[in-house]
Amino acid sequence: MQKVRVRYAPSPTGLLHIGNARTALFNYLFARHYGGDFIIRIEDTDVARNVKNGEASQFKYLKWLGINWDESPDKPGAFGPYRQLERLAIYQDYANQLLERGLAYKEYRENSEKYAIRFKVPMGEVYAFSDLVRGDLSFESKEVEDWIIMKDNGIPTYNFAVVIDDHLMEITHVFRGEEHITNTPKQIMVYRAFDWEPPLFGHMTIIVNEKKKKLSKRDKDVVQFISEYADMGYLPEAIFNFIALLGWSPPTNKEILSHDEMIEQFDTKRLTKAPSMFDKEKLAFINSKYIKALDVETLARLAKPYLEKASIAIPSEDWLKLLAELFQDRMTHIGEIVTLYHAFFHDDFKLTDEAYQFLVEQKSLTLIETFKNLLEQSDMSVASIEQAIKQTGKDTETKGKALWMGLRIASTGDMHGPSLPVALCLLGRERVLSRLNDVIKGLRGIIS
Repeated sequence: MQKVRVRYAPSPTGLLHIGNARTALFNYLFARHYGGDFIIRIEDTDVARNVKNGEASQFKYLKWLGINWDESPDKPGAFGPYRQLERLAIYQDYANQLLERGLAYKEYRENSEKYAIRFKVPMGEVYAFSDLVRGDLSFESKEVEDWIIMKDNGIPTYNFAVVIDDHLMEITHVFRGEEHITNTPKQIMVYRAFDWEPPLFGHMTIIVNEKKKKLSKRDKDVVQFISEYADMGYLPEAIFNFIALLGWSPPTNKEILSHDEMIEQFDTKRLTKAPSMFDKEKLAFINSKYIKALDVETLARLAKPYLEKASIAIPSEDWLKLLAELFQDRMTHIGEIVTLYHAFFHDDFKLTDEAYQFLVEQKSLTLIETFKNLLEQSDMSVASIEQAIKQTGKDTETKGKALWMGLRIASTGDMHGPSLPVALCLLGRERVLSRLNDVIKGLRGIIS
């Protein structure tokens, strides 16, 4: 089998987008599955639309995702250069060959010596290919007009340049979005004109939003740029995992897969023909799973910049670790720790009717008074709070839901939540005792 060589060829006209990231990812998985090469080529001929740092953003966030490559502008190999604007002489040479053979012709601009070059579409030809995703497809040449291969400014059009590049770079397989299907017959024309073997093509389905409409950059309901996910505190491994499932299904029902598992299991036969839905809840679920798998030290380190940016004081590294531990099971992205912090550390302490009714029905006054007295004598460490809870249960002969939920309601206002000893340690002596006193006062008022 010929060595697999695939490429991801972005235009530096914008930041790395979910759709482009998927194209890069599928090419990468395919190359690594077969021990082949993954190449990045920059298609920068649309000079007017190129944006500053567009290329740098592509490289930065591909690396962030965990995608590495074998050849590129920043990692030159034997098939460069890897930017199209640095290859203009190559395209001109091949266009001239077509002119000399009568397979293309000049089209002069009116009252000018400048000319574009058009490819002369053959009559009565059929351009058939077996798509790795969609099966057999074919187009007739009569469906295609003569088309420009070189503009009068000496810059090639996409469908011409991509063929020259893919052939000279020995690309064996091309995975790209389905919007490129109609480009394929034009590209096959060029391959035939030079008597070159085309690569195998695979056109991936569109990505749709939850309303089943094609995802577009104007869709404000979906965060679409990889940089935004990085900024919010999504983990790169989780985004990698989620994007891989947009149009590919693993052979098992397992959805949380490691980087190496996805490489091992990647198979073009499992690329789906149906549109892929961008499910925000699924992304949140996958990312939360990866967050839960982090050790507390790593989570604390990742969360620290978000707290600092929000001007939240961090008394100590131990405090920070406790905070990370407290919210670890509740975060869908790490930046969410700020929202959780503010929802937790608030002075507007008020019980819901349901929570208050629970304390009344359980006759929790003695329970709460006992707990308050024990806390007053503790150092408010997690261990001392755990001991106070146990001792309260013994002294009042209370256990289970009546014990834990009663104390949770009285001290946090919530009926359910994370580790109570950790929560109370973070809330601190003054805030916890103040809340307990308020609840005791309210319950005594009912009794009297």
